[in-house]
Amino acid sequence: MPKLIIEGNRCLRGEINLQGAKNSILPILAAAILCEGESVIHNCPRLSDVDTTIKILNYLGCKVKFEGSDLTIDARNVDRDEIPGEFMRKMRSSIIFLGALVSRLGSAKFSLPGGCELGPRPIDMHFSGMRQLGLTLKEKHGVIECNVGRGLVGCNIALSFPSVGATENLILAAVKAKGTTTITNAAREPEIQDLAKYLNSCGAKIRGAGEGTIYIDGVEKLTGTEHTVIPDRIVAITYMAAAAATSGELQLNNVNVGHLSSVIPIFEESGGIIDFPNKNSLIIRAPSRLISTKIIRTMPYPGFPTDAQAPIMAMLCTADGTSVIVENIFESRYKHVGELLRLGADISVEGRTAVIEGVKRLSGAEVKAADLRGAAALVIAGLCAEGVTKISGLSHIDRGYDDIEGNLCKIGAYIKRI
Repeated sequence: MPKLIIEGNRCLRGEINLQGAKNSILPILAAAILCEGESVIHNCPRLSDVDTTIKILNYLGCKVKFEGSDLTIDARNVDRDEIPGEFMRKMRSSIIFLGALVSRLGSAKFSLPGGCELGPRPIDMHFSGMRQLGLTLKEKHGVIECNVGRGLVGCNIALSFPSVGATENLILAAVKAKGTTTITNAAREPEIQDLAKYLNSCGAKIRGAGEGTIYIDGVEKLTGTEHTVIPDRIVAITYMAAAAATSGELQLNNVNVGHLSSVIPIFEESGGIIDFPNKNSLIIRAPSRLISTKIIRTMPYPGFPTDAQAPIMAMLCTADGTSVIVENIFESRYKHVGELLRLGADISVEGRTAVIEGVKRLSGAEVKAADLRGAAALVIAGLCAEGVTKISGLSHIDRGYDDIEGNLCKIGAYIKRI
């Protein structure tokens, strides 16, 4: 079993160029099957989730070419409406192909998706919205079969929660539906805006992405285009937390500072100094020891992101004082806590609330990642711990971080994969 070996207690200093956003590239790749001709996507990260998505695209009939960070998708010959269970089990976000397939082919077949086990997710909102657009769904032998009948027709859809996945899926289904679709209580994340920007450059008519209400006027045809994926804000937060936890100094390049507005105050409150040398870069300088923060509550964007909860918790494990985190998005997002305790952290969890009592130091140990962001938290903890930390469960971290050990080595970490 592969492991990351970290010799901790080293101050991180240097520069990192930020990768493209995982949560943006995946729905954009699904959207590419709606287009006639080729799409060229720039700033695409090398991730296992991207590899799985490419395999799905190839299976559906696309021709895909990956060169450097440029991905070319030719979707002219898409002719399959089924996604094999082996792909669905690997990646929960594979559900995003539902909207794209029914829009392109009028039907879709798939099993329920896998991915990180974070508790119940509102997949029923995907289905409810699709039914309002005219989709029929029925389950047969563990496979969900979908058909649009006479076609999808625009309507008014009100989401009970601003789900990112449901918003993306409904956009993909609605871009070629007849008439106008209105999505209220839509997710407002930057990744939603990036998907809409790509689709609009292909010929879609989407208004209001990034706001609470999105309007989609259906079009008959979409064509291929070129698009550059936005920077990954969660990866940015992870590297910032690693620098802060090790009393380091880090410059991040290719960053969208506006996407970090809910998290930068946390770093400043903990004692860090944030500078902006230019509009696409950020520098964080950390004190010799961080201080505790006020209560952090995860919220839908533009609030504090749930994906940042685990990396920030790891950073606060050695802060002076008591910090509190309340997880309001997912029910089972504290699986990393038990492993942080192995490293010497002092954390107690009751329901959705975690209380972190800062300790002076962590100590290296053998730990195992249970999900993507929890894996990142263990890396951060290992970087500031005394001694050697060995992390297994690397399939999780490879889903969202492009060469994390290579980037950390560039700024002074001792980390290697064996």
